Amino acid sequence: MIKKLTVESFKSLEKVEIELGVVNVFIGGNGSGKSNLLEAVGVLSAAASGRVDDEALLRRGVRPGVPRLYKSAFPGSRAPHIFFAAQNSESLYEVGLFNPVQDPKPAWRYHTELWQHGERKIIGRSHRMRKKGNPEAGLAALVAVNREPGDPALALLDSLRHYAIYSPNTAVLRGIVQDVQLREPVGLSGGGLPNAIGALFRRSLAAKEKLHPMDEIRGMIDWAKGFGYAPSGLMPLSPSAAASKWVVRFRDRYMAEGRNVLTGYDASEGALYVLFVAVLALHEQSPEFFALDNADHGLNPRLARRMMECLCNWILNASKPRQVLLTTHNPLVLDGLPIQDERVRLFTVDRDNTGRTVVTRLQINDKLLAKAQEGWTLSRLWVMGHLGGVPNV
Repeated sequence: MIKKLTVESFKSLEKVEIELGVVNVFIGGNGSGKSNLLEAVGVLSAAASGRVDDEALLRRGVRPGVPRLYKSAFPGSRAPHIFFAAQNSESLYEVGLFNPVQDPKPAWRYHTELWQHGERKIIGRSHRMRKKGNPEAGLAALVAVNREPGDPALALLDSLRHYAIYSPNTAVLRGIVQDVQLREPVGLSGGGLPNAIGALFRRSLAAKEKLHPMDEIRGMIDWAKGFGYAPSGLMPLSPSAAASKWVVRFRDRYMAEGRNVLTGYDASEGALYVLFVAVLALHEQSPEFFALDNADHGLNPRLARRMMECLCNWILNASKPRQVLLTTHNPLVLDGLPIQDERVRLFTVDRDNTGRTVVTRLQINDKLLAKAQEGWTLSRLWVMGHLGGVPNV
């Protein structure tokens, strides 16, 4: 698990250090820097994989950008490169990346790079070294190829390399538009959702526990008698609707049998989003470290709260360790957080009076506990400005 992140001179993040938990929720005004933070981790992920260019960034859900937009441009800022670092309990990986503002290249160059496990340095490079090798290729990724699977030093690098930012698109979830960023088990915009749902069903059938997450999912889609997936050719779809080979299938509990079957093309986007989040949290092939941008996408406030309760439960109790970064604008999401659990962390994201992004972890103190005793929820505290992370409008 990533325990600490450091970002310097990237967009509005001039210098930010964050101590992460398992579930990490970031709240703040539009333009405060939440997405910048998620994308900074995406750039670090590409660097850990050996190359930072538009293709590598797009695969991770990062918006490609030219150096003049990636490098912080605050007055007086003279940082020659952007810098990222991540560490877990045993290892550290950090990288400085450089690309000339006046003559940008397709790929960023490695200015510095360090991979360390315990007190032992595995690789290190600096722009001052005589033999630099290919400055556009990462040394850590090259050295990692020769290390045995299960090597503890690989844990940090693997977490970073598999990272991606998921941001579902309604048309993709419905199956009418292709996902250009397909991954296993589901694309960054929701492509491949039907097959991923099928895998969850097969897993639930093999499970022996009395209460399976599938029951919680059904409870959140209250209008549906059941759901699953089916070949699109066998489903009631308009000939004019583009469709993937497989589609998500629902049975409406209120309609007459025989006429109550509909696909994701006709279902509410909220139901599809619940399934999408469930896949990320529960599927065996989901990345162990990922981000979900706008975690309240298309959801009724109370459903958003319930989904967050389930998501936290699924992630915290997963057989395969997972770690997630979330952004949200829906206050009710906060009320679904078991904030007393040290593994769940809430951060406010603001811009200071110079425009620099400031990330602050919410600490449970006597003042907040007293407010809770008076009946104040986290959502109310946030909306009323007691937590920070709200714009001054």
